Amino acid sequence: MKLFYSPTSPFVRKVLACAISREIDGQIERVTTNAHASPPELLAANPLSKVPALITGDGLALFDSPVICEYLDSVEGALPLFPPSGGPRWLALKHQALGDGMMDAAVARRGEQQHPQEAARDTFMARQKAAVDRSLAVLEADVPHQTVDIGTIAIACALGYLDFRFAHEPWRPTAPKLADWFALFAENPCIARTAPPDGK
Repeated sequence: MKLFYSPTSPFVRKVLACAISREIDGQIERVTTNAHASPPELLAANPLSKVPALITGDGLALFDSPVICEYLDSVEGALPLFPPSGGPRWLALKHQALGDGMMDAAVARRGEQQHPQEAARDTFMARQKAAVDRSLAVLEADVPHQTVDIGTIAIACALGYLDFRFAHEPWRPTAPKLADWFALFAENPCIARTAPPDGK
């Protein structure tokens, strides 16, 4: 398998965390990719020019982290990260959607911060911040379990991205129970080994 990736992308981190959790990360060749430059090899795998994008062993190109993570969950025979049915499945998928949404909002806000200030841009960034803040409040009121699944991985990657890109706006003071959860969950190898690089 070949993964087009950027070490600073929280969605790439989510994919790698899933691979590490299932102990199949050694089967993945990592190709550092600048998606903004739209290199031809990436475009051949993902016409949207986004990472992560995965080429499977049989040549199938997959993109978008939920799709890639579900594919990785089908490889080999390790403990699945997507519960098969019932309440645990829906909770894991709900947490994945919440974590992915937080990452979407934070990444969009980060991108807009690179441009000159203007009223419309400030309004957009405030909307993205509010989405993250509401999500943090939901998670603080109902802290996730410590089981490693697709939902808890997505939430941990979202919180890690907030630490990485928005350290000047600490989220822990308003979500102390969630902070305690993250401190413990982050000890899992899949999160510990996928931390973004220093230097940003």
